Amino acid sequence: MLLAFLAVLPLIGALAPALAIRAGRDACALAAGLVTLTAIIILATMAPAVMAGEVIQARIDWIPSLGLNANFFLDPLGLMFAGMILGIGLLIIVYARFYLSRADPMGRFFTYLLLFQGAMLGIVLSDNILLLLIFWELTSLSSFLLIGFWRHLPEGRQGARMALAVTGAGGLSLIAGLMILGNIAGSYDLTVILQNREAIQASPLYLPALILILGGCFTKSAQFPFHFWLPHAMAAPTPVSAYLHSATMVKAGVFMLARLWPVLAGTDAWFLIVASTGLVTMVVAACIALFKDDLKGLLAYSTVSHLGFLTMLFGLGTPIAAVVGVFHIINHATFKAALFMNAGIVDHEAGTRDLKRLGGLFSLMPIAGTLALIAGLSMAGIPPLNGFISKEMMLEEASHTVWLGQPWVFPVLATLGATLSVAYSLRYVIHVYFGPKRDDYPKKPHDPGIGLWGPPAVLTALVVLIGLMPALFAGPIVAATAGAVIGADLPYYSLSLWHGVTPALFMSIFAVAVGALLLWRHRNLEAIWTRIGVPEAKAMFDAFVETLAAACRRLTLQVHNGSLQRYLAFFVGTSIVVGLVAFFSANHSEGTREVIAATPVAMIAWLVLIAATLAVVVAHRARFLSLIFISVVGSTIALTFVYLSAPDLALTQISVEVVTILLLLLALNLMPKTSPAESSVPRRLRDGLLAVTGGLGVGAAAWAVMTRDGMESISRFHWENSYSGGGGTNVVNVILVDFRGFDTFGEIIVLGIAALAIFALLDTADRGAAGRRLAGWTPDLIRSPERHPMMLVVATRLLLPLALMAGLYIFLRGHNEPGGGFIAGLVFSIALLMQFMASGWGWADARLRADHHNLIGWGVLIAGLTGVGSMLFGAPFLTSAFDYFSLPVVGEFELATAMLFDIGVALTVVGAVMLALAQLSRVGQRAEKLEPTEDAMDINPSREPSSTEVKS
Repeated sequence: MLLAFLAVLPLIGALAPALAIRAGRDACALAAGLVTLTAIIILATMAPAVMAGEVIQARIDWIPSLGLNANFFLDPLGLMFAGMILGIGLLIIVYARFYLSRADPMGRFFTYLLLFQGAMLGIVLSDNILLLLIFWELTSLSSFLLIGFWRHLPEGRQGARMALAVTGAGGLSLIAGLMILGNIAGSYDLTVILQNREAIQASPLYLPALILILGGCFTKSAQFPFHFWLPHAMAAPTPVSAYLHSATMVKAGVFMLARLWPVLAGTDAWFLIVASTGLVTMVVAACIALFKDDLKGLLAYSTVSHLGFLTMLFGLGTPIAAVVGVFHIINHATFKAALFMNAGIVDHEAGTRDLKRLGGLFSLMPIAGTLALIAGLSMAGIPPLNGFISKEMMLEEASHTVWLGQPWVFPVLATLGATLSVAYSLRYVIHVYFGPKRDDYPKKPHDPGIGLWGPPAVLTALVVLIGLMPALFAGPIVAATAGAVIGADLPYYSLSLWHGVTPALFMSIFAVAVGALLLWRHRNLEAIWTRIGVPEAKAMFDAFVETLAAACRRLTLQVHNGSLQRYLAFFVGTSIVVGLVAFFSANHSEGTREVIAATPVAMIAWLVLIAATLAVVVAHRARFLSLIFISVVGSTIALTFVYLSAPDLALTQISVEVVTILLLLLALNLMPKTSPAESSVPRRLRDGLLAVTGGLGVGAAAWAVMTRDGMESISRFHWENSYSGGGGTNVVNVILVDFRGFDTFGEIIVLGIAALAIFALLDTADRGAAGRRLAGWTPDLIRSPERHPMMLVVATRLLLPLALMAGLYIFLRGHNEPGGGFIAGLVFSIALLMQFMASGWGWADARLRADHHNLIGWGVLIAGLTGVGSMLFGAPFLTSAFDYFSLPVVGEFELATAMLFDIGVALTVVGAVMLALAQLSRVGQRAEKLEPTEDAMDINPSREPSSTEVKS
């Protein structure tokens, strides 16, 4: 379980900096650093076992029937990526503490950073692909927050949206591909999938799965033609750029290529798609990087180029290429994170990232210049640094690669990519730090404190150490990780600076020489580049999004035009077509159950129901009249439940009927009493045909189910386990509070949301244009001279305690007799509604001191805590516990935790009804311009008589 804790530690720890910021910026950074450091320590305790060949696993079953389990595993590949995520993450936290200004909300920044860190850890540690997909999308969401951190900058907001759109769309592609892969393998566990290479590659679904999976990998790792989002993500603060684009987010796609290499690699499709895409990306991005004047823009395109470098290596499909890919992942993370932080230092101290405004900084910033020189030369592939070794090994593999029968394509293009890499790397170093000093820097440049140069110095030290002693400092982790990627014995290879006189050596010499020449002639080349006018990928993307949005708007206006009648027609029509297709495509037989003859009472009820329904259709324009007919329908259904021995349903139906009719009467009071004729005759005929056909279809389906045997009903389980499992003899109530308690919990949440929606909609009804219309409203029906008749007031006062007592009785008996929290809540609501009806909203509301919002909140909270309480004892959510107790006089009685749940249900129901009533009444009082009164009725019998009344 320690592994599972490691996977979620940064997600949980994201709260720490958000809280610690109250103690200051140092405390905030310390809290974020301690979370990451703790995760590093946990990872370090497991590292020796993993390096010795053990695979550490943690399995948490969630929904095993769906294959959805929280399974994690740690192998060398996961260990290497987790180490980079956490190690560089800790350095970024230190760097960000000194980089961010006092105006930047540091607590929010570190919270976002830890959320992203946790999402990346989840990707590299997940064993279940469904869980992996959740973390994958979480990286897109958290990176959106980080890239758009400076929300006041338009380019920051646009870059965040672009990154989310591209990587989010790729995530959908990955979901489909991994689901296909899981279905082929018969499991959603990666450890099982990785053992089914033959079955996967022999499946006819291999190619669709491969293309979909690569869609997710290529978008996340910014491969051509999806490369454009990454440079525009540079609008983020530099610590974000250094973290996301060196060791984490953009490496997620490469990680997936490495993780699935054992089952997907080795086919022609894999080689042609993956290796070709990587090679093209490497060359195209390197070419663009050479002509970027923004330091972070140059580094962004260089990152895209090196991601293409890695993608190409894994795409070659050979074991030795996979080894080189693993090695370069480490090398790229070290020098690229150091260079990004160095670009931030330049921007921070010189006031600009524009190469045209920089130069000669080495004498002014010797520490930053030294770090940039070492990291830049490593990126260029200059010995004796680590980038040289992996570049040499890459060129060696490219020299032996044949593409579509052509042995020259890969060597030439790989050498071209390496040449351009030398040119843009040298440009970064020379055009920023060397050359003449300038006198027009935006700020006076100087070396920063150790807080800014310390983190890149650590990485630069690794660049040198791995370059000088690669077998010592990188050999063990490369060997273990490459073994995990390949899934077989490692081929022979040598991590060393000298590999002899090989084709790769000459290719490398050519790259360095020509790269230096390109830098020398950069000004001329830039003029040619400008004249050519290479298409801007961002402009193409923006045009595509605009075109797509316009098409969607046109489609939406055509389909989603605000007509509920039209929506229902589409819905019912589609349902009828689907039902008819299913009906006529299957064989049918007569029902085997004996039909029971209908009694006269049932026939009368059926005729009343049909007549009332037809009356609603005919009289629907007269709103009050149609409401009366609707109440007849509801009452008839309640009586039907009584006739069919379903008292719980009957009580619920009649209670709901009373409450809803009263609330509808209040709402209709402020609306026109008749609705205009809006539908033409053909449309009414169409709607009538749809309604009749749909109704007959539903009736036929019900008839088919009820007249056939062979379908096992779940009701038997409920009957047999109601008392033993739920402690109640009222099966309906036990279903609601135990067997299907989660459904009931969801329903009361929906009820509370509906009441809050009514509150929100009507809360502004007395302001603005709505308020002016309300102020000008005049009653369109004759009002009774007695608004609060004495007889009604007296009757409701007498009925109030009786109704409350009846509600309490229904509540207490609900577990064993008809009743329960929902019905009791409705009865309580009716009792209170009567007071509002009799004495008016002002008088009743002044005496009802309960806050309706609090009632809803406490109701949902009590119901939820009841469910959580059962989980604390190892039982499923909302499992009832019960026992029998005895008291003097009272005797034996039962207590069940279901009563607490029912209390929550009742409170929510009362709160929702009263909140809706209060809002409707408040609006009605404003419309009718009624002044609040302290009198409960029109004539106060306790008042003193006038002198005229006394004489008479």
